[in-house]
Amino acid sequence: MACALGGRPVLRGVSLDLEAGETVMLLGRSGSGKTTLLRTVNGLVRPDGGEIRFEGSPIAAQDPIHFRRRMGYVIQDAGLFPHWTVEANIALVPGLEGWPADRIAARTRDLLRLVGLPEELLWRYPRQLSGGQKQRVGIARALAADPPLLLLDEPFAALDPITRFDLQRQFLELRRATRQSALFVTHDLREALMLGTRIALLKEGVIDVLLTPREFLAAQTAEARAFLESLQEPWREQGRRDVS
Repeated sequence: MACALGGRPVLRGVSLDLEAGETVMLLGRSGSGKTTLLRTVNGLVRPDGGEIRFEGSPIAAQDPIHFRRRMGYVIQDAGLFPHWTVEANIALVPGLEGWPADRIAARTRDLLRLVGLPEELLWRYPRQLSGGQKQRVGIARALAADPPLLLLDEPFAALDPITRFDLQRQFLELRRATRQSALFVTHDLREALMLGTRIALLKEGVIDVLLTPREFLAAQTAEARAFLESLQEPWREQGRRDVS
């Protein structure tokens, strides 16, 4: 697959299969094509060459409204509707799909418990939530209609380290519980190693390596080694120099 934006090539020769139940982390520097790839999968950006298939058929041949409702999308700031309650935000897609009210009510409560939030938050508005709570609600909304694919665009990047780690662990528990497939954009190698079943490292619009976390730790490409070196803790190096 290839894609250009504003006449500039953004993705070149990208080929990626996502297996049922796995999480592929799209890792890379800023401008490497991670978010564009995610938006291409969702049909928000059209590729200039190649084909994207979802549930066995090209998305170009599918109703975009239908297949987008079959993909849960989570962005960095959760993207909640500010004048809707938590309950209304979570119920968005099931409501559009015509679910009966009692089924929607049961689903929203189940999902709130699944993401570790108390039921009383259902009647609050996004402005009344913390950053971590908003992201949990965003994930619950993405899961609401039980989509086979989740698309996550750096959903935890703006959170403090403790909240971020808590949500990362929550995501792992959700993956085990729901068995949904996911494409997850990140620039953080620690996050990719923790959450991914495979890591696709993008460099200038090309997949540099596509490996399991264990394999990635032994990767030898220049870009992979640059990311691995970022795992080193400079303060420890500074401490050793100070002692010597």
